Amino acid sequence: MEERSYQFLKRLVDTPGPSGYEQQVQKVFREELADIADQIQTDIMGNVTAILNPGSAVRVMLVGHADEIGFQVRYIAEDGSIYFGQIGGHDAVVAVGQRVQIHTSKGPIPGVLGRKAVHLLEAGERDKVPKTDDLWIDIGAASKSEVEELVQIGDCITYAQQLQLLHGDRATARSFDNKMGCFLVAEALRILKNKPLRCSVYGVSSVQEEVGLRGARTASFEIDPLVGIATDVCHAMDYPGADKKKVGDIKLGKGPTIVRGANINPKVFSLMVETARSLDIPYQVEAAPGGTGTDANAMQISRAGMATGLIGVPLRYMHTPNEIMSLQDIVHGAQLMAGFVERITPEIDWTP
Repeated sequence: MEERSYQFLKRLVDTPGPSGYEQQVQKVFREELADIADQIQTDIMGNVTAILNPGSAVRVMLVGHADEIGFQVRYIAEDGSIYFGQIGGHDAVVAVGQRVQIHTSKGPIPGVLGRKAVHLLEAGERDKVPKTDDLWIDIGAASKSEVEELVQIGDCITYAQQLQLLHGDRATARSFDNKMGCFLVAEALRILKNKPLRCSVYGVSSVQEEVGLRGARTASFEIDPLVGIATDVCHAMDYPGADKKKVGDIKLGKGPTIVRGANINPKVFSLMVETARSLDIPYQVEAAPGGTGTDANAMQISRAGMATGLIGVPLRYMHTPNEIMSLQDIVHGAQLMAGFVERITPEIDWTP
């Protein structure tokens, strides 16, 4: 990955943006595409759309979601303990003992996710998976009044981890899911800039995917594209204990996945595979017998329907503070998305 691209990816994944609080992430997306897109617009939901070659009869929508999982302040106890609700899906076992940041009007406030020490747990408690209600955030304050000088009800919270390079081309971050997707869309638009396109391209950084695919639903309705490609992370199954029978033999470093199944238009799938082979881009086929749980679900059934595809990028340890990806898989995902768009013409009939 080029240094410029890496720095952009780092800005995206290190910028806080749980569902409903994506504004700072969207600012980064807009700034990066200011000199690339012909038009940039932000809708009432908070989706940001960067447009190339507007006015073509064929509209193509590319989507990656900007939001990450997180927490939200719900209650401040008299002793200064801060209780919270989940934004998106969390494993409470992972959360115990993590460092967090509470994003307030006064700036980020550091804290720790606390739980009763293991020495003090009763025998029955040790065998139970903790619930979110069993945890609290400790910022070092001694009273509710101290906390309230800094923190307000409704402030969002993220894990404190930032992007870090690992061995080879591997990297870890708390929010590859799915700011990586916003990066991939932006990089595809960068590749497509000044290409002789035969379609209009709408690159969308969508919001609130983690709480119900909401941004993609409204953006799809507004743009009304004929073809749409979503991109999201998918489960890499190359770690101890992973059951490949449930997902497939998906590996880091072997290229993005091209998803096949009921959520995917078969002609989109075929052209995606043809594109990967033509450009010598490594890829893996991912089977999805029903819904994919991604923005592609909402896109496919918008209005009268959309010819929808999905590019997955393998990820280990999804929805934890330390997700791992191959940077080269991300690069190949952007190349695949851009190459697919270059092959779209008004003459293609997407009807199955």
